This record gives sequence, C-alpha cells and structure tokens, in this order.
Amino acid sequence: MRRLLLIDDEPVIQHAFRKAFHAPEYLVETARTSAEGIAKLLAVTPDVIVLDIHLPDADKLQAFDRIREINKRIPILLITGHGTTELAIEAMKHGAFDYLIKPLRYEQLQELIDRACISSRLMNVPAVFPDSPPATKEVDALVGRSDGMQEIYKAIGRVAATDTQVLILGESGTGKELVARAIYQHSQRKDKPFLAINCGAIPEALIESELFGHEKGAFTGAERKRIGKFEQCSGGTLFLDEVGEMPLLAQVKLLRVLQEQRFERVGGTETVETDVRVIAATNVDLEKQVSLGKFRSDLYFRLNGYALVLPPLRERGDDLELLTDHFLACFSREFQKPLPIVADETRELLRSYSWPGNVRELQSVLKRGILQMSGAVLLPDNLSINRTPTSAPPVVSADTRNGFNLDAFIETKLESGSKELYAECLSQMERKLLTRVLQQTGGNQLRAAEILGITRGSLRHKIRALGIFLEKSVWSEDDQTD
Repeated sequence: MRRLLLIDDEPVIQHAFRKAFHAPEYLVETARTSAEGIAKLLAVTPDVIVLDIHLPDADKLQAFDRIREINKRIPILLITGHGTTELAIEAMKHGAFDYLIKPLRYEQLQELIDRACISSRLMNVPAVFPDSPPATKEVDALVGRSDGMQEIYKAIGRVAATDTQVLILGESGTGKELVARAIYQHSQRKDKPFLAINCGAIPEALIESELFGHEKGAFTGAERKRIGKFEQCSGGTLFLDEVGEMPLLAQVKLLRVLQEQRFERVGGTETVETDVRVIAATNVDLEKQVSLGKFRSDLYFRLNGYALVLPPLRERGDDLELLTDHFLACFSREFQKPLPIVADETRELLRSYSWPGNVRELQSVLKRGILQMSGAVLLPDNLSINRTPTSAPPVVSADTRNGFNLDAFIETKLESGSKELYAECLSQMERKLLTRVLQQTGGNQLRAAEILGITRGSLRHKIRALGIFLEKSVWSEDDQTD
C-alpha cells in the first residue's frame, strides 16, 4: 500500500484527494499546516508528499526546505498557482520531484504520484544481499549465493563508496536495476535523490529535454520551463537504463555533462552546474555499437569507469532454487495463498529450462503458476514453459480464436459508455500489430523493431506496457482464457 501525505489548507482539495486516492492501493494522511504536516512526517514516513507552496504557517519554500532537512529521499510534488511557478521551478532545482498548477487535473496528478511512488521505492526499498533471509517480503531483491553473484556483491562493495561512473552489463532480466539500487544505497550519496530513466522508452525528440530540461518556448509544446533529471538530481545518483538506445545527439551532450558537470537546457543559454553520479546499464554490446558508429567511443570509455557483468540465470547454478523459493514465498503472501509445495518434477523442469528471459522470466512464470494452482502442490502443468529443453529462438503463438473485430469493439465500448475510446482502440490495434510482427520475426525484437520503424528500447517498453509476453512463445494478456 502506498502512503501519501497531502499538506494543503483547502478543504476542497483535501476532500478530492481522499476521494481520488483511497484504499486498498493508497493510504492517505492529510494536514492543513506545515507544523501538522511535519508532525505526521516524523510519525510515519510517507512514500510521497504533495505540498502546497502557500500554507497558513509557512510561505514560499519554508515547508519544503524543512521537509528536505528531515528526509531528502521522499519525493515532493508541489502545488502552485500561476503566480508562484518560479518558486516551484526553484524548488525543482533543489530536488523537488515535480510541480502541479492549480486547478489540479486528476489524470496528471495520478501520473505524477505513480512516478513519484516508483522513485520512492527505488530509493528506499533495500536491494537485499545474500546473508538476508531468502523469503524477504520484497519480490525485487538481490537473491543468490552462486560464485558469479558473489563476485557481483564484492564489486558493489568496491565501487559503491566512490564517485566512479559504473556501467552494468548483462542480458535482459538479469537484475541490472537492482544492482544500480544496491550501489546507490551503499554509497556516500544514499541520502540524496536516486532517479532512473529508461533511455529506450523516451522518444528521440524528447530525451534531451528529459535529461537536461528546456526553456519555455524551446520547441512546439514547451509551454513552461522544465527542469531536467541532471538538474533535479544534483548531489544524487542518476540511473540511465538502456543507455545503448540513446540517440547520438543526446550522447554528445551527456559526454559534456560527465566531463564538466555542466550543461544548458534545451533552448537556453544559461549554464547550469550539477553534481551527479551516473550509473548506466545496457544489454547490448556497446563495443560493437561503437564499431558500427551507433555509440560514441569517448562516451563509452567515460561511462565505463567500472564495469559489472551480470551472469545469466542459466549460469547461476543453485541460485535457481533460492530464487524459486523466494518468489513463491512473496507471491503466496501477495495472493493470500498457502506456500506451495514444489513437486520434484517441477523443480526438474525449472532446472532443464534455459531461461532466455532470466530472473524476470522466472518471476513471471512462477507468478502465473501460483495463480493457476488448484491444490497445494505446484505441478509442471502449472508452469507456462516449454518442457523440451531447447536453445531455439522463441516463436510467437497468437490465439486467433477471437480475432480482433474493430467494429464490434467500438460498438461494445459505445454501449458501455466508454470515456477513453480513442486510447482503447489504439491500444488494441497496437497490441495486435506488435504480436503479429513478433510472430513474423520468430520473437526477434531487433528485426521486429526494424520492421516497425522504432527503436528496440521503444519496442521493449511497448511489449511490457501492452501485456505481451515472450517465452518460448509470445502472447498477450488478451490471449488468456478465464
């Protein structure tokens, strides 16, 4: 459950906020003054704070500064009127997560709170090390005692306390974000912000703005000044996931920031000073990308101050057993089911599979397996993996029993009174398109991205967002039977 603290003296906003964010997903605390908000902050640490700039007992950034003195890790969303946006921008420079202009729009508030909750979790949920109990309550945790993982733990210990740039390499699903969090949580910057950005999921035209910010009017749609991640995260740690997908123009500007710790916002002339440690990660061969001219060699060497190569799950030996027991314990608690008994033939099936999707795929398979159980024993039939060990690439298997009929879909949604028909139609058609192209390429994401005319990072982001699963077959959530 996500804990939110709203500090605002307007009863209407408090009422609307409680109505919008409620149990079981959210637990909301409210306060009408800075003093009352600080008292609640000290009593129970919230995941996110939503703070009005003007309060009866605190004006401008007084309440913001006090909260930051107490805890710099809590993301703060500021509420501001049109006349106080400069104050909000100034707060962004000092670590505020973002700001909202009154009157508040629910959709925008929901999106920002969800993003802030994710950021809060990355900063505050520990990445568990091997001496911790395997059955930690957190699904996302570093679990493993294999030689390969022991080397990773040692490497984290060596580099965490320094300010060296770190490059984390490894196949998809091996836990690169977890390692980045562990480095941050054991660093000298652990009390400062930790922000993560997926370079492959952001359109090429917007990535510079996301990283470095922009001035009002810098491009079409730039209706207000934006503070980028490098400015917002000054003093902290920035995790650049899928850095191999970054366009060349953004690479040039990133290189300068790493060399000089300064930059200009898009459309601006003011030089902004920053102090950010960068941890980058990728599953592509950057040396090959350099040879192909798709990644700058000087940036590669700058990012590669210290490299960690994560072992794939198939090379981690008995860690498979530890991870299996860990995930099953977590999911049994989540779904309020008894801890299942794992049949010997089930463990044998798990051991015989090659796990091309690594730990993330194991997590997905076990989550669906525990949901499909009808008794107390997890059987091979409960696992949606190929029982024949093979190294062949995945093949798309789309369920065509209920082919997508656009006219019927629109008619159904009109009858149900849909308020988001445009987005719903696009989502359905996009899911069908991606599934069909992946079927054509035998699950090869690089070829699929080329056919679609998008980056591989964007394709991966869409695959996750649209509920498309790649195993030995590729299927979407819509293909599942009740």
